[in-house]
Amino acid sequence: MKNENLFERPWGSYFNALEEPGFKIKKILVKPGARLSLQSHEQRAEHWVVVEGQALVTLDDKEIKMGRDQHIYIPKGSIHRLQNLGAEDLILVEVQLGNYLGEDDIKRYQDDYNRLSDK
Repeated sequence: MKNENLFERPWGSYFNALEEPGFKIKKILVKPGARLSLQSHEQRAEHWVVVEGQALVTLDDKEIKMGRDQHIYIPKGSIHRLQNLGAEDLILVEVQLGNYLGEDDIKRYQDDYNRLSDK
């Protein structure tokens, strides 16, 4: 039976744990060596907490290495990317905050899986 809250992606998967007006909580798994697209969101900010693994976060013009029990704030409108630096799965908790939290609020600038935005 398929879990309707689990979404597979080329880089790994995410699980929608909780969604209420104004916020959403996800568990994100990034496969070893994989990375998400370089992207921004116009209508939401995000908080990321690393639970397992080693992350490289691109935030505007900075690259930040993060490990277990470290966190970062991704402001609305910032250009960002998440990458797994390790040989094991990267697992993090993402808290999204905003008036609109739809997956179509993603503007992609670079993508390893040919999903660039037309915007």
